[in-house]
Amino acid sequence: MTDRSLPAGLRPETLAVRTAIERSQYGENSEALYLTTGFVQPDSETSAQRFSSGEGYTYSRTSNPTVTSFEQRLAAMEGTEAAIAAASGMGAILLMIMGLLRAGDHVVLSRSMFGSTLNLFAKEFGKFGVETTFCSQTDVDEWRAAVRPNTKLLFAETPTNPLTEVCDIAALADIARAAGALLAVDNAFATPILQKPTQLGADIVMHSGTKYLDGQGRVMAGALCASHELITGKFAPIVRTAGMVLSPFNAWVVLKGLETLGIRVKAQCESTLAIARWLEAQPQVARVYYPGLPSHPQHELAMRQQNGLGGGVLSFQLAGDTPEAARAKAFHVIDSCRLLSIATNLGDTKTIISHPASTSHGRLSEEQRQAAGITQGTIRVAVGLEHIEDIQDDLLRGLTTLS
Repeated sequence: MTDRSLPAGLRPETLAVRTAIERSQYGENSEALYLTTGFVQPDSETSAQRFSSGEGYTYSRTSNPTVTSFEQRLAAMEGTEAAIAAASGMGAILLMIMGLLRAGDHVVLSRSMFGSTLNLFAKEFGKFGVETTFCSQTDVDEWRAAVRPNTKLLFAETPTNPLTEVCDIAALADIARAAGALLAVDNAFATPILQKPTQLGADIVMHSGTKYLDGQGRVMAGALCASHELITGKFAPIVRTAGMVLSPFNAWVVLKGLETLGIRVKAQCESTLAIARWLEAQPQVARVYYPGLPSHPQHELAMRQQNGLGGGVLSFQLAGDTPEAARAKAFHVIDSCRLLSIATNLGDTKTIISHPASTSHGRLSEEQRQAAGITQGTIRVAVGLEHIEDIQDDLLRGLTTLS
């Protein structure tokens, strides 16, 4: 019989289309959607063995073939031994912390991370005795100085939301190894198309599949990619017990989204770079934040880590004499748009515009926002697949009518 297993050395774009569990007896070419809560067992002995070992399929809170296909595909693309799905990106972070940490442990975290991530560590995990030190995204020495004897995890997001700051993954991996800790990287912005953190020394890759992995703003999803030891020994028992499981339907939607991830991300990177260059030339714009621009402080590092591409998200700054004046200008530009969607997601085929200080980072204190560099005049644009000139024309409606 001909061996139909996938050959070694396939590129990410191919893995995104072909990696999945074996076809059923019906020979479907598109992966099946298994909408079932339970699985009928052939006999009591097999049922007992499967419930005891966790192998095979028994109940969709513990495992499901469609979810397995998504996990295998994402792990193959990230180059990790395994992956485990969660109900959302934040659910994946919760899963990671519950699997790795206990009261008295210490985490080092970039202060430039997503607002909900900052709140989760600063407020919620502190209730259970997990200590967190926040440090500069880009200052490696500050990360090194923050490490304590009880440090168990370093966690970074690169590029960050919304100012696209880039951290040196390899340098942070060295710090983590020297401390006997693990390094986790949120790869939602870059995706495995632009960077693979484990190739640079990271131990865990976290994803919000809600964003680029789905790519059309349809479902919520999250995942952790890591070694078999971490996935099966640390994280799988938490999912089975706590139930932050990804639904089969959402897994199937993201599984299909992965098939076009490469062409979408590359097209969005090209458009975002063109818009970033255009924004830099607009007199109303004080500053543009985009790793693909030579003006970005970590441009060279980003080009090395991100496969020579800057990503699909940029932010720009409008100046104001006061925070209130800057906020009014930002709101005017956003509200003048007739094409761009005023929303808070990213990675969609539709371009999304948002005001981070009042949305994604709105629950942070003003001190926390200032520490992260987010002002009332900051606008974030997650570029979709519309024509570049139409996006530019929409932004001009507000920029050219600023008072």
